Amino acid sequence: MKLDLRKLKVLTAIVETYIETGEPVSSKTLAEKLGFTVSSATIRNDMAALFEMGYLEQPHTSAGRVPSHLGYRIYVDQLMRCKPLSEQERREIDALFNVRDPDPDKLLEDAAEALADYTNCATISTTITPKSVTVKHIEIVPAGVRTAVVLVIASNGVIKNKVCRVDFRVTRELVEFLNQFANGRLVGRSVSDISQRYLSSVSVTLGEYSQLFAPVLVTIYELCREINEGQFYTSGGANLLGYKELSDIAQELLNTMTNREQLLGVIASKKDAVFITIGKENTQSQLADTSVVVTKYKIGTQNSGAIGVIGPVRMDYAKLIPHLEYFSQTLGKVLAETFEQDAE
Repeated sequence: MKLDLRKLKVLTAIVETYIETGEPVSSKTLAEKLGFTVSSATIRNDMAALFEMGYLEQPHTSAGRVPSHLGYRIYVDQLMRCKPLSEQERREIDALFNVRDPDPDKLLEDAAEALADYTNCATISTTITPKSVTVKHIEIVPAGVRTAVVLVIASNGVIKNKVCRVDFRVTRELVEFLNQFANGRLVGRSVSDISQRYLSSVSVTLGEYSQLFAPVLVTIYELCREINEGQFYTSGGANLLGYKELSDIAQELLNTMTNREQLLGVIASKKDAVFITIGKENTQSQLADTSVVVTKYKIGTQNSGAIGVIGPVRMDYAKLIPHLEYFSQTLGKVLAETFEQDAE
């Protein structure tokens, strides 16, 4: 059965009313909301047809109807009209990122927390490292008689460093040799290619010194791995406890929010700039009663990260999506400016 204009309006009104109230929607409520010249009986017939087609569900304890996951999908894809951000809302988001000389890692963490506070949902923020990101420079700096700081700068502006303890006396000559060796072998190579196996093959060329310099190479590997994995932060998991429809699975959701691999799988499942998975569309069974809205952000011309919101299926998509888009665009812009400064 094809959805005619009136049925589409009825479905839209049910979705938006249920998002607002969280209560099953009756035909009487719809008649008042829509102001149709048709009777409540006609609206009941339309609701019955939408129910038969799988777009509505009926809770056992109520005569009203609620949208099904399929009904939400039709609404999001065809019927929803996004609510543009007001100037005040834009200023509030801009103010969140108005930080002088921000730390990129702290910025991502703060972004997840700020978004969780605004949406009253759980949030994820992460960087995504493209295969094209390479090692730009390696710097080994003496820090003590037997310690050095190893610093790796990637082509996307990310900088990582770590203290390394060694079994030899750190002299200027040795440090100079290690810097020349590391940069000569690794600069220009993708960070994803800097594996333990590759570094083992590189260390062979050091001959009798390969074991001596092994801690430095291991540290370089660890830093490249951190850059390749990117940053990952979550916030607001406890917000999900406040939704009665999620009370039965609250503990599972909290466990999922601490599982990096599962959540990265959700974020990486699509390449669209904005994508929404509703209810049972989620590949993770623990998220089958939630919706996940994710926006990708760019640093320069590349997709470099994602911001995601996890909440009840009845979240206010029309309000959330524009907010999330502007939020991620602003985050990408600030990170791009920060990385450009760090790379100079």
